Amino acid sequence: MLGHAIEVLHCIRVQLTADSLNQRSRRAILRPGRSLTILVRRMILTITTASSMTAVAALDLDRLWDFSRPALSEQRFEQALQSANGDDVLILQTQIARTHGLRRDFEQARLRLEAIRPAVESAGPTARAHYHLELGRSLVSATHRAPELTPQARERARAAYAKAMDAAREAGDDNLLIDAIHMMAFVDDDGPSQLRWNQQALAVLQGTTQPAARRWESSLRNNTGYALHQAGRLDEALAMFEANVALNERAGNPQRLRVAHWMVAWTLRSLGRIEDALAIQLRLERENDAAGQPDPYVYEELEHLYKARNDEPKAVHYADLLRAAKSKQKP
Repeated sequence: MLGHAIEVLHCIRVQLTADSLNQRSRRAILRPGRSLTILVRRMILTITTASSMTAVAALDLDRLWDFSRPALSEQRFEQALQSANGDDVLILQTQIARTHGLRRDFEQARLRLEAIRPAVESAGPTARAHYHLELGRSLVSATHRAPELTPQARERARAAYAKAMDAAREAGDDNLLIDAIHMMAFVDDDGPSQLRWNQQALAVLQGTTQPAARRWESSLRNNTGYALHQAGRLDEALAMFEANVALNERAGNPQRLRVAHWMVAWTLRSLGRIEDALAIQLRLERENDAAGQPDPYVYEELEHLYKARNDEPKAVHYADLLRAAKSKQKP
């Protein structure tokens, strides 16, 4: 593996990585006394794993997370803590705090974070970015209700997200940087501010090649398009939503693709292009029915569209479907 990296790929720096749960690989990397001397581009690169090189056991947080089941995620993080060390311990603790936030136990989330605050102050930038992100999320997030979003909470969250951005830049982690920027749109939630933050996040995305950061593109295009729509910049919103359709067509996610098409149709209705919007929403209705996932938002749009066509019977039909769908949803 090392020979291929050096001799075929012409790497001048090699990082050995093992999963945090893979103790056998970690021991192999850290075996005392092992050293390799490699000639690279007329330079001697000496890797002494026992002293001059730290084995990097990158945490695969995506593998541990199930955002629909935060309690299960907490169990996974607790298990991973048993074999973690260094900054990995702190990062796992921040994710446990996040599981509490997703369950709306914000006080417990902050208590968990407060317990590691002294250690975070001397930690590396990645751990600090995670810490400040989760501190901000414990104060202002999509999970919070309006009465909880006090001016004091917003100010504390704004400071936390700003520190997360600084630490993410220091770490060179565009994924964490985009995450922190996009959270600022929950703090400054007026239309112009949301648009500004989403555009900043898009600018980072367009300048990065990091795979984890690139995964934000669909969400950022959707959020930016929504902010443009709310600002009355409908042609720009339509262009953003249409770009998102193309993106999701390439990704091959049918559910996200249907949402992207819905946003296009919604904007077309706002532009007065009723027939174009109607064709898309009727197709979405068929696709949702075939998937066994009827969408109340599609029914709502169809009601509006048929009202715009002065077709009252069909408007009433979709109003009835909308009421029935809402009555089946969990309170």
